Order: sequence, then C-alpha cells, then structure tokens
Amino acid sequence: MKISNNWLKDFIKTDIKTERIGEFLTDIGLEVEGIEKFESIKGSLEGIVVGKVLTCEKHPNADKLNKTTVDVGTGKILNIVCGAPNVAEGQTVPVAVVGTKIYAKDGSFFEIKEAKIRGEVSQGMICAEDELGLSDDHGGIMVLDETKYEVGKKFADYFELANDEVFEIGLTPNRTDAMSHYGVARDLFAYLSTNQQKSEFNKVSSEVLNNEGSHNFSLEVENTDLTPRYIGAVIENVKVAESPAWLKDRLKAIGLSPINNVVDITNYILHGLGQPLHAFDADKIEGRKVKVGTVAEGTKFKTLDGVERTLNGSEIIIKDGNDHPLCIAGVFGGAHSGVSTETKTIFLESAYFNPVAVRKAAKAHGLNTDASFRFERGVDPNITRTALTHAVKLISELAEGKLVGEILEEYPNKIKDNYVIIRFSKIEQILGTKIHREKVKEILKALDIQVLNEIQNGFEVSVPAYRADVTREIDIIEELLRIYGYNKIDAPQKISFTPVKLNAKDQDELENSWARTLQSLGFNEVMNNSLTSVKDETDAVKLLNPLSNDLAFMRKSLLEGLLQNAIYNINRKNQDIKFFEFGKIYHKKEKYEERKQLAVLVSGRDVAENWLQPKSATGFYNLKAYVKVLLEKLAVDYKEIASSDGRFSDALEYEINGETVVIIGKVAPQMLKDFDIDQDCFYAEIELERAQKLRSENELKFKDIPKFNKIRRDLALLIDKNVQYQDLYQTAKKNKSPFIKNINLFDVYEGKNLPEGKKSYAMSFELLNEEKTLEEKEIASVMESLIKSFQKEFNAELRS
Repeated sequence: MKISNNWLKDFIKTDIKTERIGEFLTDIGLEVEGIEKFESIKGSLEGIVVGKVLTCEKHPNADKLNKTTVDVGTGKILNIVCGAPNVAEGQTVPVAVVGTKIYAKDGSFFEIKEAKIRGEVSQGMICAEDELGLSDDHGGIMVLDETKYEVGKKFADYFELANDEVFEIGLTPNRTDAMSHYGVARDLFAYLSTNQQKSEFNKVSSEVLNNEGSHNFSLEVENTDLTPRYIGAVIENVKVAESPAWLKDRLKAIGLSPINNVVDITNYILHGLGQPLHAFDADKIEGRKVKVGTVAEGTKFKTLDGVERTLNGSEIIIKDGNDHPLCIAGVFGGAHSGVSTETKTIFLESAYFNPVAVRKAAKAHGLNTDASFRFERGVDPNITRTALTHAVKLISELAEGKLVGEILEEYPNKIKDNYVIIRFSKIEQILGTKIHREKVKEILKALDIQVLNEIQNGFEVSVPAYRADVTREIDIIEELLRIYGYNKIDAPQKISFTPVKLNAKDQDELENSWARTLQSLGFNEVMNNSLTSVKDETDAVKLLNPLSNDLAFMRKSLLEGLLQNAIYNINRKNQDIKFFEFGKIYHKKEKYEERKQLAVLVSGRDVAENWLQPKSATGFYNLKAYVKVLLEKLAVDYKEIASSDGRFSDALEYEINGETVVIIGKVAPQMLKDFDIDQDCFYAEIELERAQKLRSENELKFKDIPKFNKIRRDLALLIDKNVQYQDLYQTAKKNKSPFIKNINLFDVYEGKNLPEGKKSYAMSFELLNEEKTLEEKEIASVMESLIKSFQKEFNAELRS
C-alpha cells in the first residue's frame, strides 16, 4: 500500500522528518518497506531556463538541422543545434542548459553536454513539450508567450510542481483500519501523542451540505444482513471533465491514473478516508429507484471491463427499479451505468456491505479491486456518511454539481462497538512488565478505545467498530504494546522452561534422518506450493474460493512440482538434478484423503564432470540405489513388483506386508514433453506414514562385531530369461539356514555360448556363524540347499 507524505499531512501536522516517520510507522506495525520520491514532472524541470532565439540559420552540413544562437540571461550567448522544423528567430523557448538531465517516461535520462553536431558546437537543447514531460506532443519545440515568460528565469517557476515522498507499507490483512491515509495518520497520532512527540490530528466529520429542490429517487434494501448500511445522494448539473492538477498529482503519487473529476474524487475519498464510493449515471437508473439485493442465479451481467459474467445468485447486486443489475456491490461496476463525459446527473453510493458476501463474490468472478480489498476485510461503518458528504462537496467544487433533495439512507440496525474486559494482571503476564494504569488509559484514549468503567483489576472498554480485528482481551493487549513500544520491553536475562521428553522414533526424526542422508548424497531439498492446477480433475480436491485458476486444486502428486523445479534449473544451465521434497498430496475418493510423501527426482549426470570420472548419465538404478539406502533405515524386507502407473514408462513398486510403500520409475516421455524437458528424469515417492509404521514395529538393535570371519561362496546359475534377480533373491532369503548374512548379484551375462532363451546370473553369498568358525561340511550343506531351491523353483542349472 502506498501512502503519500503530503496527503498524510492533511490529517496530521508534525515537524518530524519523513525518514523518522517511516521508523515510527514500522514500530507500530505498519512496516515501511521503502520511501520513494514522487515528482509530478520527472526532474522537476531542473536546469530548464527561459531563452530567446537570437538567430536561426540552416546547418551548413545537414539539411534537417538548424544552427541557432540563444540568450538565456547569463550574459553568454549559447550556440545550439536544433532539429525542430518550427524553430525561428525571435522565439521565446525553454532551454536545457549543459548539465541538465532529460527524463524519458520509463525514468531513464540522458544528460545535456556540450558537443559537436556535424561539425558545429551545440551548448544546450531547445525543448519540446514531451521532452519536458508536459505532454506527449513532439511536433516541434515549445514556443512560449514572450509577455508571460521572462528570459533567464527558471522555467519551473511558472508551474506548480508537486514533489512528494511516498511510503510503501507492507500492510498485514488484519489492519483494515489503516487502509487509508486517514487511518495511517490516526494510528501515527496515537503513537506520537503517547510518546511525547508534538503533533496535531485533524479528525474528520461530515460536511454540512446545502441541497436544492427535490428528487424522485427512492431506495430499497432487500436484505439488511447483506447490506447493513446504504446511503445515496443525487447530484445534478455535473460537468464531467479533467481533474485539477492537485487531485491528479495526489492519485499519481500512489500509482493511480486519473480518469475524470467524478471518478477521481471517488478514488480520492477511497484512499483518503478508506471508504469506497461508487457513482452511477442517474439517468440510466430505470424507475428512478435503487434496489440493493440479489438476482436469480444465471443472470447475465456485463461489467466495466467489457466481460459478460454469469451471476451465481449470492452476490449483493445494486439494481434499478426493474431489477436490472447495475453493479456487483463492493466489487465492480456495470458497463452501462458508469459515469461518462455525457453524464449530467449522478447517483453517488456509500455503503457498508457484508464482508463475507463481498469476498465470495470477488473470488467467484476472479475480481480484486481496491473497493473489494477493503469491503471484504470490513470498512468503518461509521464513516460511511462522512465520506459521502466530503465527496459531494468536492463534486460541487470541481464538477459544479448540485446536491438535490434529501440524502437517502437505510441503516435500521446500528453496528455496535465491541465490549471487552481487560485485566492488569493479564497485561503484566503477557508483556512481562508493568505499565501504569494512567498510561494504559492514555493509550486506550489515543486508540479511540473508550473506557466505560474501571473495575478492581482492569477496565471495561468499548472498541470502535472500525477495529474489526480487535475483539478480545489479547487483541487490546497487543494494541497497548504496539503503541507503548516494543523497544521499551526489556529482554529477560534468564529464560525458564520445562523440558519436554521427545520421542526419538517419531516421524519427524525419520524425515530428518532421511533428509540428512539425501543431503550427504548431494541432493537439494525443495518446497513447492500445495495449490496448483490440474489437467485431470478425477479424484482432485478443488477449492471453493480459489485465489486464481492456477491455484484452484490441491496437488495430487509431488512429481509435477519437482518437474517444474527441474526445468527451471535446466533452463539456467543446471542440467544435473538431484532434488527431494517432503509434502502432502490430496485426493477425493470415497472420502477426502491426505498423505505425506517423500519424493525424489534425479536427472542429468550422477557424478559431476571431472578428469578422473567418465561422463555418466544418471539412471533408474542410480535412483534405486538411493532409495535402498533410505529403506535400510527401516530394517524391513520388501517385495518388488512391476507398476502400471501412467506417469512412468518403466516403474517398480516395493510392497511390504501387501502395502505399496515405494514407487520408482522413469518419467513418461509425454509428461516430460508437457514440461518442455528433453532429458530423462527418474522419480521415486515413498509413503511416509506407512514407512513410519513399519519402522516403529521393527526395533533396531546394535550388535558387537563378530569375532569370526565371513565365508563367501559364489554360484553361476543358468536360468530362463524371464526370471528376475528379485525372484532368486526372495528364494534365497527363505532358506532356513541362519548362516546366510548377505546376498548379492555381481554379474549378468546374455550372449554367445548360452542356449537360446537363457541367461547367466552370478550370485555371491556371505556365510557366518557368530559362535564359531564354519566348517566346510556346514558351508556345503547351505550351498546344496540353495542350489536345490533354485533348481526346483526356476529349473536353474549350474555353470562350470
């Protein structure tokens, strides 16, 4: 939010410097992220003087250039080469002398220097209107009236230039009271007045208006729960035109583009007092009646941006006497009822709408306006009439409008202030320090919080309705601290706390352990938004009021986010990807389902390029090895089965006790194409809750290093090509011998000298008896048992 320092001073008078005000605003929670300088004309015409063209002749070396001499009142005649077609002897002109900066629209500039142009010396520049920032006209140089402009005088002296300093405030959503210059000034005054800083606050009140004649407009509010307060005024003889310079400068300073005097006044009140207003062309309101209510679901309505929208029936709608929609209340006006240059009579609206209803309407139609931003957070219901009267007064002054008849108003049930009890003991407990009762009362008064009654241990207070965020005792304590000053609270020298016994085997510990393991293997952790868009809405969880269409669903998988991370890095010449993410996924099947996963993505090279290592592209088995390192921490056996997951071209699932715990695979080419990735990616996801459950059921115990050596025996097996190593591994694991400690596949051969349809697996077995050295007959017994199992299950043959 942008706050103009000049505008702020309309409400608070102080001699405090701008930078210091920024510090005070930050101290009270209105964090100033920066202070920018605003100039109505960039450069403020610095270095531009009034000059007189003494002579003008054709440039000897260029047909389109002129050689002039110019008097700028310094006693030295300047030689200036000018390319304007309208330059002539005797003209009074604006001249940029050497050293002047000429600014472009984008803020860039060039400095005028003495130079030679086609062999002729040029000591300045005769300026056009667009070069000075006065207009977009570049038809020629600006010729001045010699009776009004004095040679040698600063050109800026003939203009009322606006110079301002603008605060960029990072406003938190709860601070609805500070969404205006008046609100910021009110908050700043509360701080200054209670901290011995001299200042005066100009509290606004309704203007006394004179009305003429009468009007035949009527007002009807159909639902006072949706529209607790609505006020309208009819203003005739309005002349819609350009706004005066001071008003345009105020709006430009905070980043708004002036439109016309009526619209600019409504924006001025909005950002000045925080109350959104809307002006209708009264002649387009059929039946001379304004109705505030709802319309039937499916009603079509074209808004100011030219888009025809389908209303859902829950929006608050401003209608005419024939129930035709004129405006989505608090959100956006209609295309056919707005103010134009032909408008002569306006109906000016000021209201308090139900914040929830406005928010739903804004989100349903994807609209986010300055008005909806304030209405959906709750504006001040008690400034509604004040804002309207100030706007009417400005319209009468700047657009010659005349208020006719009585102001229409519906406010059947006054919105009450909040009643709260605060206790001194609670204040001291929260703040850790004691604030004198009189100081507390002083701060509350400065914040417009009225002390209704003094009780034994505190106050009964009434919080003004514009503080929608202050409803509880703790909220008021926060307000007291904010104005009293966070810096006045001493940090304790000693902190006491009660140690909490932590579970060393909880899921957080498992996640931390896995994260450290992956980091040690060269992986980087990423975090992605759980809100996304989806192509296939099957089983997807959709938000009721999404911020945008791109953030309308809860993610169904972590893969898409990691692929976005991958292409972001690949596009920046970082093709070697090792990413992991802990995150939740969401599905809607028979019921809503939420699961937490660990996702791992690898692509590019597995090892960074260097002279010792050959270039090695990462692959399926590299990722499989990383996953196995993680699963070793669970100390469980698992079964590998083929996966038909459509996200992969080749994939495996690891099952434990009939449940899929891991899926690992090569990302399908079509999915990579959707993300414009042209290198292979390999992805794995682990179900964290299932992994933690298995882990908690398997208690890991440490053992002493065995005193006796392991014995290794190898088998070379000739088997059918359709037999997988996993099948052999599971068969070996089922062997009853307690001596088998490790099983490994160290060679695979397919090719010459083997029967058709066969392949060779070379497997090693490590055997160990922890009580004594194994005897040869014991070793032979185990190996014979393994061979028989392989022969029986897979018709395997031993290769010699």
